[in-house]
Amino acid sequence: MGLRQFVIDAWSWLSYKPVMAEADQPGNLAFPELAASWLPPHELRRLAAYKVLAAYDNNQAGQLAAASGDDAALDRRELGDAAKLVDTALGYLLGSEQQVVVLGAEHADEAAPQPGAVDAAGAQERLRQWADKELLTLRVQQAERNAVLLGDSVYVLAWDPDKGRPTLRTYDPGFYFPQWDDDQDQDFPSRVHLAWELPEDPELGLKARVRRVTYELGPISEDGTVARQYPWEPGKPSSVTCFLTDAEWALDDLKQGETLDQLPLGKAMFRVRPDGTALNRLDLLIDFVPVVHVTNTIPDGGEHWGRSVIAKVLQGLDELAATDSDSSAASATTGTPIIGLAGARLPVDRATGRPEQLTVQAGAVWQLGDSGRMDALDTSPQLAELRARVEHLLDRIASNSRITSAGLGALDASKVPSGYALQLALGPLDALVGSMRLAREHKYRLLLKFVQRLFQAGQVQGWTAGESLSARLAWAPHTPTDRAAVLDEVVQAYGAGVISLETAVRMLVDAGYPIDDASQEVARIRTRADQEAAARVAEAAAGRGGQGQGTHPADGSEQVADSRGGQEGQAGTPGPKQAAVSVS
Repeated sequence: MGLRQFVIDAWSWLSYKPVMAEADQPGNLAFPELAASWLPPHELRRLAAYKVLAAYDNNQAGQLAAASGDDAALDRRELGDAAKLVDTALGYLLGSEQQVVVLGAEHADEAAPQPGAVDAAGAQERLRQWADKELLTLRVQQAERNAVLLGDSVYVLAWDPDKGRPTLRTYDPGFYFPQWDDDQDQDFPSRVHLAWELPEDPELGLKARVRRVTYELGPISEDGTVARQYPWEPGKPSSVTCFLTDAEWALDDLKQGETLDQLPLGKAMFRVRPDGTALNRLDLLIDFVPVVHVTNTIPDGGEHWGRSVIAKVLQGLDELAATDSDSSAASATTGTPIIGLAGARLPVDRATGRPEQLTVQAGAVWQLGDSGRMDALDTSPQLAELRARVEHLLDRIASNSRITSAGLGALDASKVPSGYALQLALGPLDALVGSMRLAREHKYRLLLKFVQRLFQAGQVQGWTAGESLSARLAWAPHTPTDRAAVLDEVVQAYGAGVISLETAVRMLVDAGYPIDDASQEVARIRTRADQEAAARVAEAAAGRGGQGQGTHPADGSEQVADSRGGQEGQAGTPGPKQAAVSVS
């Protein structure tokens, strides 16, 4: 690659692949779909990177290399190592479960709840009901695997009047085309395209076409004088709204230069809602774009895209595949060795008169002369070296990806001297999961804020006007925890009064205890404590009343007093029982 082609960007880790340099070349066999005239040129490297990563995930990296001219790559052995890295990282990222949590909801059941705690608990319950109906856990699995593998994933929210709730869908990041303004610093794009090609359908008489769904923020009226007050910002009129456009274009109608953001509206076929409304700049009555882009890593300054978990170890995966291929060839010669014969009488093919080739098989008998000799080629030492190299490469990939050998389950437990040593071995994995969850924290808060706002815009009962509450997606621990140690720590800290009951229960939840709702668990603990305290008070009152009426106590306190009274009676002063006997 010449110096003029040297590029440093979010996908530089793939520049060693020849297919990346040829991604935008006409007639490219590896990426023929990237020759579409409607694709923006600056998006081609990103789309090519997605396809390369998908090929590794599906054990097709060799086929992709062969499509770019490397015929020997068809013999490449790929045994699922890339997919294992992705799935392992995904499992640690997600933990055992995910749960919607609203800040302050755990204080709702206190005797004197903090201001807003009851509203937070109600919003938390409604958001969890929405998450169950919209299969949030499943959607998170779908989107996060894309994010871990490709570096990016996309959620799209939409209000469904029939269901009476926002719907949540995930999209392939290759369909996502945000439009950024270069002249201003933006955290979020004001226009987003979701676009993909639809194949030709001869039966329905449909040509190949491209579909584009556009969300765009703009003034409510052309002159900008019309303002609207949104329920999540009471008292703050806004002149901005979000418009939705959903249309298709026949590929034959597009000319050179008519890229995604410049498709001719005169040739568009707008989609229509069931009520007959054409989706041409439809006012959604919201002032935000209901699209959330999630990145696997925190983007570098000036970048907007994430990085795959296998990005930095792709060359290691290539080396591993090459070593596996060599090992396969070496095992063939080890299992069926190459044999050299000297002084043997070979059978002759009667048709051609040439000696026939001998086959090494069980029960074969070869007749050798007096000076005959048979030599076998032993390739087992080379096979052992190749297997050792495989182990070395696996350790290197595990280390450089920060998933670690312990995280991949390749660490021999008998070689770990202590739990502290295992914790140190998992240190890079802890840092990896921490950074991945940090990259997603704000995006899921934004997603849940959009859900609340769509409920408010739909005027659903329970969602009153006001600022959206702070809601987040809580992740379960990514590695096993010592529950006994955590429980002992919680009991000591709570007993010493250095942490609250809410914090104690939250620590138990983080440790993996089966507590579905922290606030309800706190309420149950307090209710049980109040009941036990009331029972003790009642028991003590019953004991005092029994002593005054001459009843037998349950705790033996009066027996001690009687004993003392008897002793005093022997000294000349009658005790209580002696006095009672005297009266009787």
